[in-house]
Amino acid sequence: MNITIRQAKTKEDYNLSLEIRRKVFIEEQSVPENIEIEFEDKSIHFIAFVDNLPVGTSRWRRTTQGIKLERFAVLKDFRKMSIGSKMFQVILSDISNEKMIYLHSQENVIEFYRKLGFKESGDKFIEADIIHQKMYYSP
Repeated sequence: MNITIRQAKTKEDYNLSLEIRRKVFIEEQSVPENIEIEFEDKSIHFIAFVDNLPVGTSRWRRTTQGIKLERFAVLKDFRKMSIGSKMFQVILSDISNEKMIYLHSQENVIEFYRKLGFKESGDKFIEADIIHQKMYYSP
C-alpha cells in the first residue's frame, strides 16, 4: 500500500478533493452544501491517495486570525491508516514559517488533533449543527 499526498494544483485534483468532501461532510454528516463549499479560491487544497486512489483531502487558508486548517476528510474505508496525520505533516511543511495555526475540530476528533500538537481554546460551539472546539497548534 502506497500513500501519497500532494497539493491539488489542477482542476482535476480539486474536483477529486471536492468529491471526497461531498461524501464525508455532505452525505455522511449532513452538512449543507452552502456551508461546506466556501472559500474555495482562497484555500490551498491537498489530496491523499492510496495506490493512486483518491481517499483523503484537506486544506489551509489565511484568515485574520492566522492560518486555518480545514476540511480534513478521509473516506470511511481508509480511516485509521494515519492518512489524516500524514496530510497534516505535509501541510505543516507547506506553512512552516507561520506562527499562528488553528482549526475548528469536530468534537469526536479532538483527541486526534491533540496527538498532533493542538490545544483547545475557549468553549465548544456549534458549526453546521455539529459540536466543534477551536484548537491552536502548539508544537
